Amino acid sequence: MHSTKFELTFASADEQHFHTALKQASQDYLQSKHDHVYASKTDIAVVIILFSIAILCYLPTLFTSSVLTYSLSYFIFVLLIMFLNVIGQHDACHNTLFKNSWKNRVFGRLVTLPLGLEPEFWRTRHVHYHHHFANIEDYDLDTEENGIFRQTPFQKWRPFMKYQHIYWPFIASFSLTWIALVFDWSDRTGKTRLKDKKVLAGKKGWALFITSKIGHLLLMLGFPLLFAHEHGISLTAIFVTYILSQMIASIFVIYLLLGTHWAETEFFTAPEDKQIKHGWYHHNFVTACDWIPTPHCLWRLTGGLNYHLTHHLFPNWHHRHYPALAKILGELATQHNMPYRCIRYNELVAAQIRFLKKMGEKPH
Repeated sequence: MHSTKFELTFASADEQHFHTALKQASQDYLQSKHDHVYASKTDIAVVIILFSIAILCYLPTLFTSSVLTYSLSYFIFVLLIMFLNVIGQHDACHNTLFKNSWKNRVFGRLVTLPLGLEPEFWRTRHVHYHHHFANIEDYDLDTEENGIFRQTPFQKWRPFMKYQHIYWPFIASFSLTWIALVFDWSDRTGKTRLKDKKVLAGKKGWALFITSKIGHLLLMLGFPLLFAHEHGISLTAIFVTYILSQMIASIFVIYLLLGTHWAETEFFTAPEDKQIKHGWYHHNFVTACDWIPTPHCLWRLTGGLNYHLTHHLFPNWHHRHYPALAKILGELATQHNMPYRCIRYNELVAAQIRFLKKMGEKPH
């Protein structure tokens, strides 16, 4: 039986043969390449180079007198940082970017600072809740009821939600701001399940949290107000650029993530006995899918997030391995009658819209 060390367990199921075959095939692949599960030197070099370029793009915002130069430099900086979160921080929170966990933590704090997010809270939500309890009501914190979207069949319906398939991009553009202002502070003040994990506990935890929040405000608003404003950039331009950059960054990542757990997937509630009635592998197959961009080479820009089901089954592998692992997964799934799905991006978006429409209908 595959179980977690958390509150829910998954039932014993006839998945052992599939598990053994998948583990053996993945290890054979790794050995044939004489490789390891972490990022390659090239991947790390790319991340470091992009981070350096992002810093260089930020510097002109402090010295230019041109609003156009200020806005473009600022936007490019934020988008590069968001891109680094996609191709680097996601791996870092799973400890696969660097072999040393402290390096992953430091990198995560650096690249989330411009976005205003607390990386330790995000890592805990993602690794310890979403990955273990995907699409399980009240356990998957990524699909918590928010009163704006109806994300599961078990959440309260409101009349305006019949338009959620139309307004979702606008609301999604504030997702980073929502995480920074609502999720982070709810987690920090012990109002969520993260209280049990004692993340950033004690005075040191509070100090690091507050320092990071102040650091974000200084970097993204304080320094521009202190330097750029002195060079003639208006207060309006500074604040509008800040807000729009956060919105654009939010849209960038949301378009990569949302549909992977909405596209023709299943949703569950936790039984009273805390025993999910199906196996762990089955659960992952019916709550996520892989998708392929066109052209396929663009998968590198997603940080492997398009191989989302593969990632859920191999969370401790760097995303550079996902195309090979997805091929292995697809072949073994066919042999063992597992419901593996790999769709195109346009199919993913279409399925997402259908899901939002369905969830927006008034329940009978």
